[in-house]
Amino acid sequence: MSSTGPPVLPISTVQSTESQPPISVSAFRAFVSRLNDSFRNGISQRRPWPELTDRSAFSKPESFSEATLRIRKNYSYFRVNYLMVIGFTLAFSLLSHPFSLLLLLGLLFSWVFMYLFRPADQPLVIFGRTFSDRETLGILIILSVFVIFLTSVGSLLISAIMVGFGLVCAHGAFRAPEDLFLDEQEPANTGFLSFLGGAASNAAAAAVPAVSATRI
Repeated sequence: MSSTGPPVLPISTVQSTESQPPISVSAFRAFVSRLNDSFRNGISQRRPWPELTDRSAFSKPESFSEATLRIRKNYSYFRVNYLMVIGFTLAFSLLSHPFSLLLLLGLLFSWVFMYLFRPADQPLVIFGRTFSDRETLGILIILSVFVIFLTSVGSLLISAIMVGFGLVCAHGAFRAPEDLFLDEQEPANTGFLSFLGGAASNAAAAAVPAVSATRI
């Protein structure tokens, strides 16, 4: 009498029916999270506002060279506060011109959702026509040039930045920095552009792996 083994049940690999979120969603969330962390880290480095607005520390500079030296010292000490002043000026200008604000937000969301974080397997389709990545990039560049240079958005941004920059220079020239504890070991490249560039690069670093995966 032959012994029979236990019956072998066929095993099949079943694909999960749950829809996985697109990789672009993960990239976008990582980008926003890293940008938020960089923003919070930068804000935490600001100086106390009463120290910025201390009326007893204001005096007229005796010469242009002294004013320039004051601006450099105050810039090194209050750089985050100065950046926030320019940001407040820019935000106030945009909020007082809702149409320009809507145009700028529309341009930003177009870049984010139509190109930067759009999944590679989902081409852009407008009015039944499919656009390649190169065509999409060209459309967005033309749209950016039109919005910034051929509407009131560009002049509004430039004027707001110039007003904020003027306020910063005026404060830096008349605020005597003798009572400030400046760090002599502080790197010389920690300015407005390096602050923004560091925040942007840190935020982009989180999104690059996920975005690269969409292009494979």
